[in-house]
Order: sequence, then structure tokens, then C-alpha cells
Amino acid sequence: MKYEPVIGLEVHAELLTKSKMFCGCQVVDSITAKPNHYICPVCTGQPGALPVLNKKAVELAIRVGLALGCEIHTESIFARKNYFYPDLPKGYQISQYDQPLATDGNIQIETEAGIKDVRIRRVHLEEDTGKLSHADGNSFIDYNRSGVPLLEIVTEPDMRSSEEVKAYATKLHAILRYLGVNSGNMEKGVIRFEANVSVREAGSDQLNTRTEIKNLNSFRALTQGTDYEIWRQSEIYASGGMVEQETLGFNEATGKTYSQRGKESAHDYRYFPEPDLPPLVLDRSWIDSIRESLPELPETKTSRFIEQYELKPQEARLLTSEKALADYFEAVVAKSKSQAKPVSSWMAGEFMRYLNDSGKNMEDVTLSSESFARLIDMVTDKTISGNAGKTVLAELLKNGGDPAQIIKEKGLAQVSDESFIQEAVMKVLNDNSSEVEKYLAGKETLLQWFIGQVARATKGKADPNVTKELMIKALEERRN
Repeated sequence: MKYEPVIGLEVHAELLTKSKMFCGCQVVDSITAKPNHYICPVCTGQPGALPVLNKKAVELAIRVGLALGCEIHTESIFARKNYFYPDLPKGYQISQYDQPLATDGNIQIETEAGIKDVRIRRVHLEEDTGKLSHADGNSFIDYNRSGVPLLEIVTEPDMRSSEEVKAYATKLHAILRYLGVNSGNMEKGVIRFEANVSVREAGSDQLNTRTEIKNLNSFRALTQGTDYEIWRQSEIYASGGMVEQETLGFNEATGKTYSQRGKESAHDYRYFPEPDLPPLVLDRSWIDSIRESLPELPETKTSRFIEQYELKPQEARLLTSEKALADYFEAVVAKSKSQAKPVSSWMAGEFMRYLNDSGKNMEDVTLSSESFARLIDMVTDKTISGNAGKTVLAELLKNGGDPAQIIKEKGLAQVSDESFIQEAVMKVLNDNSSEVEKYLAGKETLLQWFIGQVARATKGKADPNVTKELMIKALEERRN
């Protein structure tokens, strides 16, 4: 029997505010900051402490809701979500449930199967928990993160594969970065995914028992965990068993999910309105002003890049995957005499290769758009060859400097002088008589090899177009 997965996603994203959700404590890096030094009676749940709502967090949450096409409700309610866990000092979490800030949004994703809509059920505000860690048989709790503003974005169960899950998560991640509401740094846990997975007989519209995979903090873990859980549940049903509703963890080392606890339902949390916070009432004019301030989002920017710069969809999607990358591309184009196409090629090729190989982000790039534009122009106008340009770019990215000065110091300027190139051509042909015979016998693919040998002999200085003309002429003379 063939089984079909049914998947919904919950995403928890810490909001980029200076202070916590309900107190004035500073928001700090939970990895590098000294543990338990950025806490107060409010975020540690001391008796008599009263929460005060962070207006900036509300503003950032509205930005997300609007960007996702949600209805922003002018009145929403904070509630107490009651459960015990060591990293939850109050014994409850202040969250939203029955009356959230925003509902009924949508994200359009694209996979190999085509385009589809993933519905957003709700977007709501809450506070983060502390951080619990274990080592040498001991448990440690750091409450610095307790009370940090957290946004939860919940989908309907609209996804049918891990590919769709990754496409949704990737797009949402980019949107949050574009909006400036979340750093997107998954390694630091500022954005965490939770997949709700069930499987059913293909063609059925029944919703079977689901499990929830908690705290997935990478796209790789998200897709691997989802795939494993789809397989696990399918195997259970195929053998005549029943899937239990439970909360799962995912072990990246083994590639398997494991049980953490029985999955709670809403009534288990005993939600009731937070007595220390009044209803959150918003002015419609404030919501409208936030809407007007929204930046150009990835999907719109991608369409514009395709039309304005005549890029292929794949090229445009790569360049708009990060706002900083898209902004840098446009800055280089604006300062370059070349067309957008060569700029796109350089950024998608050597530039992205450098970022991937070095493990750096756009924020780490010190190469100015002016210098990059000058380098591309010098390749375009044949001052230097493409290979020499790669050498110069590597130096610029690593140590900075002026491209013209680097070209001069390394002797990389391209030479178009025919007598200089002709000498190299003749030497290559004279030194490789057997290859010349193979070419003349019909193996014309060797032409590129000969041109490469000239480039090597001249250290990349020879103009490849002039080299090609002279090489063909010399070979034909030998044929006769």
C-alpha cells in the first residue's frame, strides 16, 4: 500500500529587539553571554513581578503578519500556557492561542512538482524559555534567553513531502531576514522548526495520528527528520500497527527520531487569559503605517530582477536568496560599465564559491562594490583575461586592495600583440607535434587544448580571441 505524508510546520523565530518581551532585560547572545546575568524578577517568574508588553516586538510581529498576507486583528489576547519544565521558571509561558495577533496568511512555494500555496493558520507572540543543557551527568539552566520575544508561525497541514517542507522553510527564513525581524542564524537557535507529521493511505482525505519533531535548527535536520518520520510511520501502518501521538527529537548522528514525551493537546496546557496583561488593542492607522514601511520582499525582487536585468529565474532566485546579496549585486551593477549579466555570472560563480569555501556570510565581505565593478569591467574590456580576473578577485576578497594595482604587481594585464602571441603559438605547436598530427587527422577538439597551452605559456596574458585566430591559421598552414 502506498502512503501519503501530511505535514504542517511550526516555526519559532526570536525577534530582533533590544529588550525582552515583558521586561527591560537586555537580549543577548545565548551562546556567548555569561549565563544568568541578564535576568530580573519578571523573566525569572518571581512572586509579585508584573509583565509589561514590548511595543517593538508587537511592531515586528505585525510586519511578519502583513508580509505573509495575514489578517491583523485589532484585538488579541495573551494567555497562560501551563506546563512544567526546568527551563520555564514561572511554570507557565505567556503566549497567544484562541485570539492570536494574525491569521489566514499564505506562502507560495515552488518545487519540481510545481507551484503550490501553503496556508498560514496563525502568527502569534509569546516568550522564549530558558536554555537547558546537560554535561557529565549534570544539568545546567541559563535563564538569559527566558523571556526573549518569540514569534510562532503555524501552517495548515498542506505539505506533502520533505521537499515542500524545505521550500517553505527556506522561503520563510528569507522573508524574516528581509524584514529585519530575525537574524536567521539557525546555529544559535534564533529560528527553530517543528514538523507535525502524519501519513495516510494515498488518495484518502483522512487525517491520521500525528507526531511532532521538536527543535530542528537546520534545513538539513528538517528534511532528514521529516523523511525518517514519514518512513517510520509508513512502516508501522504497513505492519498493522498504530502510530502513537508523541513529541519527538531528532538525532542527526543516527538520522532517526526518538521519543521525548507523550504529545500534549491544547486542554493539557489549561490555557486561560493572562490576568496581568489587558487585551492587546491596535490602532488600524498604526497597522497601515507598518504596511507602508514594508521592504521589497524576495518574490517581488526576484520577478523584478528577471525583468529589469534580464536574468534567468534560477539566477534571480540565487541573487535574491539573501537581502544583503541582492543589495550588493545591485550596487555592483550600478557602479559597473558592464551589463548585469556578467555581474550576475561573477557573483554566482567565483564570488559565491568564495563564500561557500570560506564559510563566510555577506556580512563578512569587505570588498567594496566599486572595486568589484572595476574588476569586472577590466575583464569585460579585455584588460585582463577571465582567469586573471579570478586571481585578482581571490586576492581582493582575502586581503583587499585596488584591482589595478594587483594586476600591475602580478603582471596580469592581457596582451593582444600578435607577434607576442604568435611566438607562443608556434612554440606550443612545435613542442606538441603528436597532438598536431591528431588534430590534422580530425580530432579538432584539441583546438581548446592548444589555446590552453598558450594561456599557460603566457601566464594568462594572451588574449584568447587573438590566440584562437592565430592558432587556427597556424594549424591550417600545417595542413597544407
